Amino acid sequence: MEVAVVVVGKILIIQVPKIYWIAYGKKCTEKKCKSDGETYKNKLKGKLQEAPRTIPELIGTADTCDLVQKYYKHPNGGGDVSGKRYPCTNLSGKVKRFSDTLGGQCTYNRIKDSQQGDNKVGACAPYRRLHLCDYNLESIDTTSTTHKLLLEVCMAAKYEGNSINTHYTQHQRTNEDSASQLCTVLARSFADIGDIVRGKDLYLGYDNKEKEQRKKLEQKLKEIFKEIHKDVMKTNGAQERYIDDAKGGDFFQLREDWWTANRETVWKALICHAPKEANYFIKT
Repeated sequence: MEVAVVVVGKILIIQVPKIYWIAYGKKCTEKKCKSDGETYKNKLKGKLQEAPRTIPELIGTADTCDLVQKYYKHPNGGGDVSGKRYPCTNLSGKVKRFSDTLGGQCTYNRIKDSQQGDNKVGACAPYRRLHLCDYNLESIDTTSTTHKLLLEVCMAAKYEGNSINTHYTQHQRTNEDSASQLCTVLARSFADIGDIVRGKDLYLGYDNKEKEQRKKLEQKLKEIFKEIHKDVMKTNGAQERYIDDAKGGDFFQLREDWWTANRETVWKALICHAPKEANYFIKT
């Protein structure tokens, strides 16, 4: 397999042919996705229409983009009448998307897998990752069901996609040699959202305030998955698969399976504002 190594600013990007990812995805569909986790997929699969039960006007809405938008704007919905739960709150009027104002975040105290005490070794967080639209997840109700969690994650994804679609073209005008295409940038944010949901996020934050927000978000998700864990453990056979998850309080296996069950819906929310050609998933 041929790969290309490209340097964008101070960021090293390894490009892999798209056909490889298509082939890999097909292999995953045929083999990996038929793993033991599939047994509990129906139990973990969220249904957006069942999430806003306190908002009768949304129950009959089937389209993902339409439902998330109405949920955000409704007085009793996820956006909050004062706008305090706007997913891109940390971006509003502060730092432009793809801005290099903060520089590359490559130090060991900002990237989890970087070598402790050595800033010359490790990974860097791309400029896009420094300002992910996930603010609403920090204030999500910890008693949320799998349906409500999916709706909140989709709300974050929808506004993340809109932010990228809005600011990417401006970034592209001044970075013609950028190795990224719109669909690739969307796919990377999709992966970042997946990392956050699964408890695998490597980005620790660029200052103490941001680090506290990262910790707060992770704690919220742990509490939510604790509730989901209680529910799914009532399913026959789930005890063996998820019994160890409760010991550490991280619920990694459960979170992995939840993401597998709901990622397609989250992707639909992410590309609500994207042009059709930006759709990264190809039917086979």
